Amino acid sequence: MSITPADALTKLINGNKLYVADETVTGSVSRERRLEIAKGQTPFATLVGCSDSRVGPEQLFGAGLGDLFIVRTAGNNVDSLGMGSIEFSVTQLNIPLIVILGHEKCGAVETAIKAVAEDIDLPGSMSKLIEPIIPSVLAVQRHMQCHSDHAHNETEMVVRENVRRIVKRLRTASEPILMEPQKKGLLKIVGAYYDLNSGLVDFFDID
Repeated sequence: MSITPADALTKLINGNKLYVADETVTGSVSRERRLEIAKGQTPFATLVGCSDSRVGPEQLFGAGLGDLFIVRTAGNNVDSLGMGSIEFSVTQLNIPLIVILGHEKCGAVETAIKAVAEDIDLPGSMSKLIEPIIPSVLAVQRHMQCHSDHAHNETEMVVRENVRRIVKRLRTASEPILMEPQKKGLLKIVGAYYDLNSGLVDFFDID
């Protein structure tokens, strides 16, 4: 059954409200559901999230088996493989909603901030991991300097800026297979921020 981008977003918002309130979630993990989706998957949203163990997408949104198509990397970055996964979800599964989810106290973002401040090189492939986050770090630091803004949490600001950059990239610099459904109103791409303490997911950059 098809679902609109707005309906998909509403399902996530309502699911998160249940999670925050410690109420019974609507997503099913039953044997019947497992057997049902063994015949084929019909997730209603693609979620690009961080690998952080404290950020479990299904739990945050009260989702069950087969509800979410999930792409995860530390720092919720989207490389070529991640982009391929996103494109697959849209073209092959007709998913109407893509959510880029950052979160409080993101280790990858904190590492990127430290790397900029101390001009350090990270071992192994970690430098490639934080490289896409660096522009967001620099943008936030310029903003803070220009506006003498020291009251806000730098890590949160960078997380949100990084999410906005990814959302903008998917909206404007994607392959036609993502652009066309957006133009037709069949696909929506939004940003979100998860607060570890409250459990609340703040959706932003929606329009």
